[in-house]
Amino acid sequence: MTSIPETNHVKKQVMYVDELTKRKVVEHNDLITSVAKMDKTPLKIFELAVSCIDTDNPPKDHTIYLSKKELFAFFDVSDNDKHSRFKQAIEKMQKQAYFEVREQTGKGFEFESIVPIPYIKWNDYDDEVTIRFDQAIMPYLIDLKQNFTQYAISDIMELNSKYSIVLYKWLSMHYNQYEHYSSKGGRREEQVEAYRHPSISMQELRAMTNTVDEYQRINNFEAWVLKKPIEEINRYTHLNVAYDKIKKGRSIDSIVFHITKKRRADDNSYKL
Repeated sequence: MTSIPETNHVKKQVMYVDELTKRKVVEHNDLITSVAKMDKTPLKIFELAVSCIDTDNPPKDHTIYLSKKELFAFFDVSDNDKHSRFKQAIEKMQKQAYFEVREQTGKGFEFESIVPIPYIKWNDYDDEVTIRFDQAIMPYLIDLKQNFTQYAISDIMELNSKYSIVLYKWLSMHYNQYEHYSSKGGRREEQVEAYRHPSISMQELRAMTNTVDEYQRINNFEAWVLKKPIEEINRYTHLNVAYDKIKKGRSIDSIVFHITKKRRADDNSYKL
């Protein structure tokens, strides 16, 4: 029995990565500002699954089909233990992972707790993975006419921290609005510029990153939730980001981000 040469494996990996670079994720802004109660791997699996949704032709029964080869290419894993690691990630996603979505209504805030992917089916002998989204998450993923954000799934691929992913999505949401209103009008100049320099309170940032009870020392919080994620975003995505700490007295009250976009061949890829 002949073994498959390693060069063929590498070619397949490259082929799937090339395909991934063409795909976009589209999510409602309320989902982007929600609290992701999960770690990096389940969150990345969710993002990859969302990139398979055709918003013009929503999936029947909320079900999409993902290739295991594509999944492993996305996570850049090629070791013999990858199948068991995938199984562990799926189990963790379904037992522990959920989104806490906060939506503003006329009377205040309404909260939803959503397990995004309750059903996944795969086997040892086939490449196909069946993923069924919960019906409660679908309004945040399809039929999006306004208040949504689009970004490339390839930007998520290299991010190695949950905080990097959460921040990248939030920053993309603001920068997309900056590009949209810069092009289409409808906002005052200072409003448009505010999208390029978004501010968030420390309280809101801790809530969004699910770190209300973690990194109580500000030095640790800044190192793990701000500095390292921003370094990753700058290295691997289409954004360049810096930030300033705004103090109230001795405490840091809020963070102001400064976003620019790296020049690429297709300058319209990330516009709304």
